[in-house]
Amino acid sequence: MIGLATLSLFLLAVLALFLSPGPNMAFVLSHGVAHGPRGGFAAAIGISAADLVHTLFAATGVTALVAAWPPSFDVLRYAGALYLVWLAVQALRSGGLRMGAQAQPAGFGRIVRMALLNNLVNPKALLFFMLFLPQFVDPSRGSVPLQLVQLGVVLSMAALAFNTLLGACSGQIGRWLHSHPGAARFQSGLLAAVMLGLAVRLLFLDRPSPR
Repeated sequence: MIGLATLSLFLLAVLALFLSPGPNMAFVLSHGVAHGPRGGFAAAIGISAADLVHTLFAATGVTALVAAWPPSFDVLRYAGALYLVWLAVQALRSGGLRMGAQAQPAGFGRIVRMALLNNLVNPKALLFFMLFLPQFVDPSRGSVPLQLVQLGVVLSMAALAFNTLLGACSGQIGRWLHSHPGAARFQSGLLAAVMLGLAVRLLFLDRPSPR
């Protein structure tokens, strides 16, 4: 089991990470603005679900196996970049089709799946779980994989709470924009710009140096 002192330190580190701007924050904010609090909450669920998957990968050694194959980093980042570009195109097409009419929010399940996949194909997220969680594991306190799972669950639940709040705040902005003429074009453009920005970020990530 994780000690209380270790858990407290872990939560402080996680909070610091959450407050640092990153791709997950951008994804939640953009979908909150584009689709309201409901969209932000859906993005939060997808991100937290992906965190649980990454945790299982790290605890079972799958992440280490993937990281041991040098081309895996490039495969993941190129796949992720292509997916994000596709999302940007879909956002622009959606805005174009609905110009002059009130845009309807995207399906809840669709946003969850987009957030889940976006996180899973991010090689930095894969490496983060492999390198970050073990720092708070104490082998003397029992099973290492079990401690990794416990830490991952805590991180996932904390991420869900933080991103839900973030999505609700950005969603209020989205609601205000939704009530103004021409807001659909702006919301779709913002969403597309964020997705393209995240795609470019993935393409220019530095591959980790072998140690």
